[in-house]
Amino acid sequence: MEAGSPSRRKRKLEEPPAATAEGGTHAPEPPPGAGQGEEGGPAAVDRISDLPDPILADIISLLPTKGGARTQILASRWRHLWRSASLNLDCDCDGLARLGYHFPNDDHALAALIPRILSTHPGPGRRFCVPANYLRSRPAAVDTWLGSPTLDGLCELEFLDVYEKIRPWPSLPESAFRFSPTLRVAIIRKCHLADSATQALHFPQLKQLALENTVMSETSLHSMIAGCPALECLLIHSSSGVSCIRINSLTLRSFGVCVGPQLTDELQLEELIIEDAPSLERLHRLDLFDGLHVSLTSAPKLKTIGCLTDISRSPLDGPAQVIQGLHLDRLTAVLCTVNMLAIDLFLLDLDTVIELMKCFPCLEKLYIQSVQAEKNLWRRKHRNLIKCFDIRLKTIGLGSYRGIKSEVDFVTFFVLNAKVLELMIVQIRPGDYYRGFAAEESRRLKFENRASRGAQIHFTTDRCLRRILEINHVRDLDLTDPFICRYRH
Repeated sequence: MEAGSPSRRKRKLEEPPAATAEGGTHAPEPPPGAGQGEEGGPAAVDRISDLPDPILADIISLLPTKGGARTQILASRWRHLWRSASLNLDCDCDGLARLGYHFPNDDHALAALIPRILSTHPGPGRRFCVPANYLRSRPAAVDTWLGSPTLDGLCELEFLDVYEKIRPWPSLPESAFRFSPTLRVAIIRKCHLADSATQALHFPQLKQLALENTVMSETSLHSMIAGCPALECLLIHSSSGVSCIRINSLTLRSFGVCVGPQLTDELQLEELIIEDAPSLERLHRLDLFDGLHVSLTSAPKLKTIGCLTDISRSPLDGPAQVIQGLHLDRLTAVLCTVNMLAIDLFLLDLDTVIELMKCFPCLEKLYIQSVQAEKNLWRRKHRNLIKCFDIRLKTIGLGSYRGIKSEVDFVTFFVLNAKVLELMIVQIRPGDYYRGFAAEESRRLKFENRASRGAQIHFTTDRCLRRILEINHVRDLDLTDPFICRYRH
C-alpha cells in the first residue's frame, strides 16, 4: 500500500484503494497551480476567455444542455456564445429517465421546455436526445421537434432508454430520417422501423449506429447497414424481427450484439455471420445466453473478442470444443490475430484457460470473471507444458478475488510462468480487505519469485473489470480496452 499522511491514511481505512505488491513510498503529485497565489498569480488568470469565439462555441456545444446554457452567467464575454454554439439538446432530466424513474410533473416540464429551447436557439443542432417513451406519449410533439429548423444539419440523434412495458413499439416518425445526410451518431430505441421508411435510406456520414429494443425486418436491417458506407461502430441489442444478421462492411471496426430475453412473438436473433469485414477489430457478445450461433468467414484484423461464456471443460480435441457457439470458417487465421479476450466462467478453472491460450496463440490481454473456483493444482499436472508452452500474456485481470487456495494456485501459475507479464489486476471484495492485505497476498502468490521481473500486481477494491453486460452503449464498443474500468493504483 502507498504510504501517506495520517489524514490520508485514515481515509484509506474507510475506503480501501488499490494496492501494489511492491509497497514503496510514493509522494503524491501536487495539484495543478499549487503554491501559486490566489490573487494575481498564474492560477487566477482566465485564459479560456481569451480564446476565439468559434473555439469557445465548440467547447460549449460539447457540454450538457444545462451546463452550456449556464455559461451565459459567467461574464458578459460569454453571454452570446451559447446561442452561437451548435445546440446540444440532451433531454435526460438529471439522469432520471436513464435510471428508469418516471415523474409526471418533471416529464411534463421537460416536454414543455424543449420547444422553448428550439424556438430561442438559432441552431444549428449538434445533438438531440429525448426519452424514447415520447414516441408513444407525444408522437405529434416529437415529429414537430424533429422538423424544427434549429435541428437542421443534426449530427447526433438519440432516443433515451426508459422504462416502458407497453407493446407493440410505436413507429419512428419519418421526420427522424431527414437528418440522414448529416448524422454521425444514431441511437434508436424502443420503436418499430418499417420497411417503407428504411430501404431507400443512405447515411453517408454515419459512424455509430445502435438499434436497441427495435422491431424491424432482416431486409430493413441489411438495407440500413448497406446504406452506411462510413459505419465504424454497430450495436444491435435485444432487437426482434431478425433471425440472421449478415455483416458485409468495409469500414466496420467494432460490432456488439445482444440477443436478450424473448419478450414478443417476433423473430429472435439466432445467427450472426461475419462474411466480409476487413476492418473489424472488436467483436462483442453482450449477453450470457447460449442461443446465438456466430460464424466468421473473413475478419483479418480481429483483435478483441468478448465475452466468451459456457466454455467446455470436457476432454478437448480442438479449439471448436472450447469456444462453444463460435464457429470459424478460417479458424487458424482468425484466432492468430486475437490479442485481447474477455471470458465469463462459472468455475475459475486453470485447465480451461490454458486451452484457451492454446486456441489464441497471440493473446496478450485476458480478463476473467467467475463465480466459483475449481481446484487448480498444476505443478505436477502441467509440468511438461510449462517447459514448452510460451505464455505471451502481458495483462491479466481477475474479478471477485477472495484469496482462497484455488484462486491463489490459479494466480501463482501465471506469476511463476508468464515471462513477459507486465500487469496483473486483482479485484478483491471490500469485505475481504484488511491492512497489510497486499503484502500478505504477495507472499502467498510468491511474487518475489515472479518469472517476469518487470511485472506488477495491483490489488484494488474498486470495480476495475467491466462485466460484458455493462458494455451497453455504442460508444463503449470502440474503446481501446473495453473490458477494464479506471482504477486507483
